[in-house]
Amino acid sequence: MSIMSYNGGTVLAMAGNECVCIATDLRFGEQMTTVAVDQKKVHKISDKVYVGLAGFASDAKTVLEKINFRKGLYELRENRKLKPEVLATMISNLCYQHRFGSFFTEPLVAGLDPITSKPYICAMDTIGCIAAPRDFVAVGTGQEYLLGVCETFWRENMNADDLFEATAQSILSALERDAASGWGAVVYTITKDNVNVRTIKARMD
Repeated sequence: MSIMSYNGGTVLAMAGNECVCIATDLRFGEQMTTVAVDQKKVHKISDKVYVGLAGFASDAKTVLEKINFRKGLYELRENRKLKPEVLATMISNLCYQHRFGSFFTEPLVAGLDPITSKPYICAMDTIGCIAAPRDFVAVGTGQEYLLGVCETFWRENMNADDLFEATAQSILSALERDAASGWGAVVYTITKDNVNVRTIKARMD
């Protein structure tokens, strides 16, 4: 088994009309043994900017600490809110600096521009190569099961409610098929007015 799938877990982000959804499962495992069912894989970095970290859990924790440190430095130096594009570049640089001994985690960034409310989503590999499509991105062990389902559910310019429904149905579909992810999911719906967090039930086995 690959070290990237040792702990399991899946993260998905979808973009809509001035809104973004980011969803993750709750399982933490050691290979096929479930250790915990409340693992947090999506983290708030700024008011409207979130990062999802799939892969090896201890590396994900290390990367999160480094992200928060760099985010604090940026806001002190620049005296302005962090944009999701800036965070993506920051994480990409961090990963590339460690390319000869990379962190075993795939970061995903989702958020809204603090001024224009333009949605931004991107995912990257272990050495920081950014893929920033306009529709959806996924990382983790359930990625291969997600992409085809997302193509079915995603439509252009969806509002927040429709985007939540598409994201929830997509992540649930992947959790049905991926043995290394599951035990429920959390969906963050980010709009220009608020961030709505909902927990949805999935298979418990």
